[in-house]
Amino acid sequence: MTDEDIRAVLRDELGRIAPEIDFDGLDPSVDLREQADLDSMDFLNLLTALHQRLGVDIPESEAAKLATIAAAVAYISSRRKGP
Repeated sequence: MTDEDIRAVLRDELGRIAPEIDFDGLDPSVDLREQADLDSMDFLNLLTALHQRLGVDIPESEAAKLATIAAAVAYISSRRKGP
């Protein structure tokens, strides 16, 4: 799975949680929760959805490591198992 594939899953799942968000208009290096106006529950739902779709464990203690789109892609890419 490429970084672009991970970004596409992130786009899909964020679209389910916050359909009004223009994913392509988000700055990948700026805090996602602030840009997308996500509350804690929305962000937790996003992490849960990413875990379910990509099979990557994301402990709550490491949630801050996925604060930006770029960081989330890097985190998932480094922990993704399989093709």
